Amino acid sequence: MKVGIIGSGGREHAICHALSNVKTIKQIYCFPGNAGTATIAENISINLENFNEIKDFISLNKIDLIVVGPEKPLVDGIVDFLEDNNIKVFGPNKLASQLEGSKIFTKNLCKKHKIPTAEFGIFQDIGNAKEFIKKTKYPLVVKADGLASGKGVYICENIQEAELAVKEIFDGKFGKAKNILIEEFLKGEEMSYFIITDGKTIKKFDTAQDHKRVLEGDKGKNTGGMGAYSPSRLINEELDKKIMLKIIDPTIKGLKEVGINYKGFLYAGLMIVDNEPYLIEYNVRMGDPECQTILPKLKSNLLEILLSCCDEKLENVDLDWHNKKSLCIVLCSKGYPDQFEKNILIENIGKTELSENKFCYHAGTTVSEKKNYAIGGRVLNFVCLSNDFLKARTHIINSIEDLNWNGGFYRKDIGHKVINE
Repeated sequence: MKVGIIGSGGREHAICHALSNVKTIKQIYCFPGNAGTATIAENISINLENFNEIKDFISLNKIDLIVVGPEKPLVDGIVDFLEDNNIKVFGPNKLASQLEGSKIFTKNLCKKHKIPTAEFGIFQDIGNAKEFIKKTKYPLVVKADGLASGKGVYICENIQEAELAVKEIFDGKFGKAKNILIEEFLKGEEMSYFIITDGKTIKKFDTAQDHKRVLEGDKGKNTGGMGAYSPSRLINEELDKKIMLKIIDPTIKGLKEVGINYKGFLYAGLMIVDNEPYLIEYNVRMGDPECQTILPKLKSNLLEILLSCCDEKLENVDLDWHNKKSLCIVLCSKGYPDQFEKNILIENIGKTELSENKFCYHAGTTVSEKKNYAIGGRVLNFVCLSNDFLKARTHIINSIEDLNWNGGFYRKDIGHKVINE
């Protein structure tokens, strides 16, 4: 069997790594992949916005399954396009992907189906938005409506910060903005909750806690994610039932009422307040770096799971997990999430010690003449499975120190809320 994976980040390397262990898969292609995927798959340099070019390559090389990693191709409708051309593809279609592509679509769905979420207002112009923020209490949250690579969210402590957020979004920092979302600030603790569904059956796909802020102590600017751990320290049987009953089930049901059949991974970003879940946002794919944190815990055959979703037979597949804790630390380019240099050599990557419990997933890397170079903000994802979060983090920090790459930095406190030092 031949499989293609769309994307170039740590999430896609983690998916590629999991599939590379499946004996029935003879060839994996990554579009475009990175230096890590190049060691276990064939990287294909291709324009991800040219769906026809992708389709032609798939047909020419007789690829049996396409797995879409990142959000933009999903929101742009690549699943619909490939299915229309009789190509088996894993991921939600364009209409379903509005859950991530438009925060306002999701908020209106929440309102209609009484899904717990922060109170919100939608504004079409900068004037009305500014009038609203003059009268509201702080802190508040200002969000860009569309995709913003995890960075289009502002937590504003005062009117000056709120006005700047509104101005930057309407000025096009995250693309053309027709609408802006302003929400009340929920005081609690965040949790990432994952499910997988074939449109009929819903199965849980573990939990995680992401660290978005660039600096230790969860301070500084928002990033795409500096690290994560799984499972979340917040999850318990009662909360799990509430999340399914109050958030996941009514979402899938609400989509069906408007003719949308959701297939794929669904990632609920939640705020937990006194053991009550509130939806912050949906992502229509596995998170990054949560995917890198969760997938190594999966004992089941990932290919079997993905195919069962495509064929609406998920009910026949069991999801088995290693009974271990997982922690991930992201090694970033110096300067991230602002300006950073590219094409920086990573000299000792081949010496990184890996094992059945220790992983290194590439993200912003490329390979040239058998040498690895950093080309992105988030460069490498170090993951360790252990019975103890502190041991996992210690192993990872030792690995990063052994790498001795002076072009990067990382947070040493990932998992600080669950680790008693």
